[in-house]
Amino acid sequence: MAMPIEDYALISDLHTGALVSRGGSVDWLCYPRFDSASVFSALLGNDNHGRWLVAPAHAAGVAELVEWKYIDSTFVLQSRWRTEAGEVLVTDYMPIHDRRASLARRIEGISGSVPMRQELVVRFGYGEVLPWVRRTHEEGGPGILAMAGPDALLLRGTHLPRAADHRHVGEFTVEAGEKVDLELVWYPSHRPQPTPLDFDVTLQATIDYWQGWAESCEKQGEYDGIVKRSLLVLRALTHEDTGGIVAAPTTSLPEAFGGERNWDYRFCWLRDAALTLEAMMTHGYEDEASEWRNWLLRAVAGDPEDLQIMYSVSGERNLPEKVLGHLPGYADSAPVRIGNGAVTQYQADVVGEVMVALEKLRKRGVKEDEFSWPLQHALLGFLEKHLSAKDHGIWEMRGEPAYFTHSRVMMWAAFDRGARAVREHGLKGEADRWEQLRDELRIEILEQGFSREVDSFTQYYGTTLVDASLLQLPQVGFVDYDDPMMIGTVARLEEELLDEHGLLLRYRTESSIDGLAPGEHPFLACSFWLVEQYAHTGRLQDAKKLMDQLVGYANQLGLLSEEYDAGNARMAGNFPQAFSHLGLVRAADAIHAAQQVSLAH
Repeated sequence: MAMPIEDYALISDLHTGALVSRGGSVDWLCYPRFDSASVFSALLGNDNHGRWLVAPAHAAGVAELVEWKYIDSTFVLQSRWRTEAGEVLVTDYMPIHDRRASLARRIEGISGSVPMRQELVVRFGYGEVLPWVRRTHEEGGPGILAMAGPDALLLRGTHLPRAADHRHVGEFTVEAGEKVDLELVWYPSHRPQPTPLDFDVTLQATIDYWQGWAESCEKQGEYDGIVKRSLLVLRALTHEDTGGIVAAPTTSLPEAFGGERNWDYRFCWLRDAALTLEAMMTHGYEDEASEWRNWLLRAVAGDPEDLQIMYSVSGERNLPEKVLGHLPGYADSAPVRIGNGAVTQYQADVVGEVMVALEKLRKRGVKEDEFSWPLQHALLGFLEKHLSAKDHGIWEMRGEPAYFTHSRVMMWAAFDRGARAVREHGLKGEADRWEQLRDELRIEILEQGFSREVDSFTQYYGTTLVDASLLQLPQVGFVDYDDPMMIGTVARLEEELLDEHGLLLRYRTESSIDGLAPGEHPFLACSFWLVEQYAHTGRLQDAKKLMDQLVGYANQLGLLSEEYDAGNARMAGNFPQAFSHLGLVRAADAIHAAQQVSLAH
């Protein structure tokens, strides 16, 4: 069975990502892209669905993982084991920048003579396709080649396991001072085998890349360490070639264990990516922000009526949702899904998130080109055409559409940023018309999206229910953080949505219109938004208390999942989750800003 979600590390080559457990097993890996079919799927089933284990063998005696860390500011993972036979260090990494879909594992003897066990179970097609496997002896040296259809995986090294019941198992001993290098490389099955990997060169180049990227991170405040790791996660989830940012490298890790809220997050949501863009810009990464803008332009190019809320990493539009019945799911949480049915939803807030992010990019000095501004102009036209349409909201409700207050506010923000582009940046557009639509939306929202009965903005028109997305209203400037209407909303959120552990739920699933059975754990991003709200309204002590609690939920490597089950002290949902990490960055920035104001006074 898979380990707890928090007991996994991410390693990435900016094209895909692998999850490596504390036990030394690679339990999830999609090749060659984040959204490709997995070759290791034990995370969503068992080892028969594919994995690659390298760990001390039973003959080594009791094995203790005494160190589990990334080399500083990298995604190069080091696991140091202490056994009765001695100590051994395993270094796992994915080479960067060489167009090689490769997972490398170096085993170094620290002391004694440590017996190691290796087990390779390759299952293409999300654990369903059993490959043809044979030994090879080409110029690159001996190897084990697994092949099925378009996919080939080649294991090279000095200690290759032997076939045993549709898997390869073997043991070898590592002496003090000895290095054993193993590489598993994917390539299209119709092409020649890749040349052998130069471990010393690629390992150092990979370390240099990550550390060089992290050096550009602008430091500010007491949460610098976890902010840097969060920004590194956002970078690790960005496709190097296209600039597309996936929400997470996994699918179907459950939001409620044993429940049906299991979704595929290996795609690029416009909303998530736009918010990631803001977090990157705040810390000095304008180049990455520009790359994402270029991805956006390519992805949404065409008829604005075809606008989607999400795309693949290269902008493909067809992402049909499918259930994989052969996988039992993480912790028996079925169904396992690939693709995402929400791709067909209309979510009225998305254009607003995009326009807000691109306005901030303009303010950072990035110029619009002959393509980027006309496209934004077209998106505003699309939004005006659908001004009266109900939508499914930020939380992708699978019930009936409604007029969600957050969505209407983001429409307000879209027209506001469009008008600013004309007034402040000299771009061509219908500023008068956009300002009129903006002002009409504001009147509508204040009349129908705010309840005087409960002194709060509401989740959607005609209800007194609330949801955490209302915390984004001041983030886009619709109201001030300390506006009495916002203060009342926060009080209502605290009353209705804070759980017994002080974490903020998205909304009450038992009274929602999401079309699913009730029950989920708190989304961490929502609580980070609450931290931000506290920090901007003089509640710095509350902000820091909640922030410290949330940061404490990160695993040993600084990674966060989508949700947290505080009652059982375990992570839930897809992992690591971009939305959680960008929420952390925003919250830390808000606390730092509040502290600077406090010092100035």
